[in-house]
Amino acid sequence: MPGGPRPIASDYDASVSSPERLQKLLAAAGLGSRRTIEGWIRDGRVAVNGAVAALGMRATPDDTITLDGRPLALAPGPAAREVLIYHKPLGEVTTRSDPQGRPTVFERLPRPRAGRWIVVGRLDVNTTGLLLFTTDGALAHRLMHPSSEIEREYLVRLRGVPDPAALERLLRGVALDDGVARFDRIERHAGGSSHAWFRVVLREGRNREVRRLWEAVGCEVSRLMRLRYGPVSLPQDQRPGTARMLAPEAVEALVAATVGRVAE
Repeated sequence: MPGGPRPIASDYDASVSSPERLQKLLAAAGLGSRRTIEGWIRDGRVAVNGAVAALGMRATPDDTITLDGRPLALAPGPAAREVLIYHKPLGEVTTRSDPQGRPTVFERLPRPRAGRWIVVGRLDVNTTGLLLFTTDGALAHRLMHPSSEIEREYLVRLRGVPDPAALERLLRGVALDDGVARFDRIERHAGGSSHAWFRVVLREGRNREVRRLWEAVGCEVSRLMRLRYGPVSLPQDQRPGTARMLAPEAVEALVAATVGRVAE
């Protein structure tokens, strides 16, 4: 009605109207990651048909769903899944806004055709390299879920040179504050007497996990760059601070990497 709240646009396939968990329904509409949407629900910001939603509630695109009193439009039609490759430079934070006024990774992104960009995982302010963004909240959820075991590959520069025993410990497993972690592969890349470069691969996305693993064996990380996330690698010619749309065939490969791995 005139003067009323405007719907938040999305592009969601409403051809199947059986009830789904609310966070899954809204994530599939590209309105946010499941984790973000679960936070909205816990905070009492989401309502379904006038009633404040609770975790576990199910809904369909035909229900009236609001966020902070504002209608969420789950528009019928084919879902527009987009995936973006971003080369994160040093100094940017992986949030939509920063209380300290630091630049964020969202500031240079192009507008999606529909919905909004959801970041797949995070990189800390001092880490550079590949970040993926998608408008498909369900895909983002699968890519980040621990059970997906999607490989992440990093290039690491260390101060000093670790001995073979330290490398063996990192492959066997090291006890961190949040449980045992390890690298699946470690490959010496380059280096000298005062520093060393390694490529490492792991299948988790815990907070600062790569840095904490090296610190656990007495090594200090001076540079860290993500090179690959699953089947998607950072193009060698892509400059820091730039974004590229992922080609359709590469998007399908990314989707295929998660099929059957995460319980819905």
